This record gives sequence, C-alpha cells and structure tokens, in this order.
Amino acid sequence: MLGAAARAMARRGVRGLRVAEVAAEARVSTALVYYHFGDRTGLLRHTLGHLGDRAERYTRPGTPGPRRPEEALRELEARLAREFQDTPEVRENSTAWGELRAEAVFDPELREELARAGRDWVRELADLLRPVVPAAPERALAGAAERLTVLLEGLSTRWLAGLLPAGHAAELMRGALAAEVRGLRPPEAPRLPEGRTVVGSPAS
Repeated sequence: MLGAAARAMARRGVRGLRVAEVAAEARVSTALVYYHFGDRTGLLRHTLGHLGDRAERYTRPGTPGPRRPEEALRELEARLAREFQDTPEVRENSTAWGELRAEAVFDPELREELARAGRDWVRELADLLRPVVPAAPERALAGAAERLTVLLEGLSTRWLAGLLPAGHAAELMRGALAAEVRGLRPPEAPRLPEGRTVVGSPAS
C-alpha cells in the first residue's frame, strides 16, 4: 500500500491524492487502507517513512563504511551521486519527496513530519562527513550537512523538471561536497624556505 501511495503521489502530486486511488493502485479495499493508516494524513506520514527507507537502500554502499578519510570521501561522493540515478525507482522516489515538500507549505502537520525527517537526514549526512574530516567540530559538520541537503533538494527538483542532466547534477554535488570538505579542514601552516622558522617558535 505504501508503494502504491508513492506511485500515485509521484504521478498526481499530494494535493490530488485520494485514499480511494491508493486503494485501487494497491488492489485492496479503501477500508483496509483506513484500517492500517487511520486517515489520509496517517497514510502520508507512513509513506514519508517508506520513501526514506527506499532511498536508504538505493544509496547505501554494499559494504561496511570505510574508515580512512580518502575512502570515506569517495564513498560519500558516490552515495550522493546515487540520488540522481535515472531509473524509474529513483525518479519516483525523488518526485514523491518533492511533492511532499511542496504540500508541507499548506499542511502544518505534514510540515512537522517532514522537518523531523529532514533533521534525521542532516544528522546522518553529518555522521558520514565525520570520518572524512575527523577533527571538524560537530557544529561545523552539521552546518555543512545542512547546506549539502538544501543543494541536493534543489538539484533534484531541477533534474526531475528536465532542466539539468543527471550527470551534471551529480557533478555539481561533488563540487559542493569538495568545497565543504575544504572548509572543514584546518588551514595548513605556511611553508618557509628550508632552514627558516616561524617567529615565536621554540626553535627561533
């Protein structure tokens, strides 16, 4: 039923979504949908969780997360690029997410659920950034994760609208990730000619 709701949402949007349509798509009775989800808002809330779980499956690496910073960065680049796979599943998932974000403008209850899902994603992305820049402060990691999330959502919207090829969207995402990582790393000490020392150092 949740898969049917996601398909209907991607096809017609959230505002036009009807429980009867979801029931027909899932080939079950309307009463069964109400039994499991209570009402339309409950259906939307559970569909939101379903979309998040499905995105986790198609973006998650097949092996345990790497520990070295270079490997962690490559895996994170690949994981973000998987958000732009030009497949029916990814397009449907991303379209449904976009429809939910748009509907949240008019639905305070849905807005709260979507905000909670967004906070969870930002925390997860910050966790993925941590092994890339282990010395970065938590607040800086959270800020970088939030900026990357906003960019990801914007690029996804443009990609789905046909305004941006999937490959170019992924390339822009990689560039933004590289910029955030540079900003999280501590500045390098200035290099001096051989034999010179920094004024004030113990060797001066």
